[in-house]
Amino acid sequence: MPRRLTGFTPSGDLHFGNYIGAIAPIVSAQADTDTVVFISDLHALTLEHDPAQVRRRTLEFATLLLAAGADPDTCLFLVQSHVPQHTELHYLLECATGFGEAQRMIQFREKSRRGGRVRVSLLTYPILMAADILLYDTDEVPVGEDQNQHLELARDVAERFNARYGPTFTVPKAVTPPVAARVMDLATPGEKMSKSAASPAGALRLLDEPRVLRRKVMRAVTDAGTDVTYDPEHKPGVSNLLTILAACTGDTPQRVAGRFDRYGELKEAVADAVVATLAPVRERYLELADDPEYVRAALRKGAERARELASERIRTAKAAIGLLPP
Repeated sequence: MPRRLTGFTPSGDLHFGNYIGAIAPIVSAQADTDTVVFISDLHALTLEHDPAQVRRRTLEFATLLLAAGADPDTCLFLVQSHVPQHTELHYLLECATGFGEAQRMIQFREKSRRGGRVRVSLLTYPILMAADILLYDTDEVPVGEDQNQHLELARDVAERFNARYGPTFTVPKAVTPPVAARVMDLATPGEKMSKSAASPAGALRLLDEPRVLRRKVMRAVTDAGTDVTYDPEHKPGVSNLLTILAACTGDTPQRVAGRFDRYGELKEAVADAVVATLAPVRERYLELADDPEYVRAALRKGAERARELASERIRTAKAAIGLLPP
């Protein structure tokens, strides 16, 4: 089976877009794919952060993933910092990466352009991301448009390392996320729904109560006119609602649009579908949150398996690059 890897950085709050674009595909594919799911807590340290919040969200994200159906007995389920080989491989890959390559990564360019204090880790974390991927001989990585550049860096570094030091890493390929992976903000439909949105009104968070989800949908920004049509360029608000409904029902936005004559009817249907999709995840989360030791035990077990798996790749990479074995 192909090995597929997905990571979640514990910053902000997981939302409907994360569920449809990343979490649900993990659950549906884990029986047919060698799946690696991890919480990338080290990536959360690249910007100013509250240590207590990083710890809280790491456990929260892990609990939500289990609540959504990730099976720790089927997939490799871990926290990044619990497997020291991630950072060990990070340094080895830095030795095969050019400064210009790292500097071209869009997050570093955007944040450094604004001025102020920029951490070195913001420059180098795409190389850590490459280490996350290459450490497990990953075949496939689901990526959206905003992550394509990082996967290309991982591919470039793997190919360069293999060419210079001998066959060492599997070169991963991108997997296109399913439709609706790019869910837009309900309050600002020109922007992608975000874990760290400035206004909570635009994000359908996985831990929102059903009444809150319903209220957010009913207050979603729509467009001029009354026709319910899928036209992301001219009707971004309505098109986003159609995308969300299609994602919940397994249909296409174009077909869904034909069922409605008024915006109000569409919003009611979207609210019902979102609540039906997300409420069971929240209910299961609350059950698991009452027994955090179950979640922690699953993470410990996953980290043990991951360290064993990663150790062989580290030994191979260290020998290839010229380090003397102990």
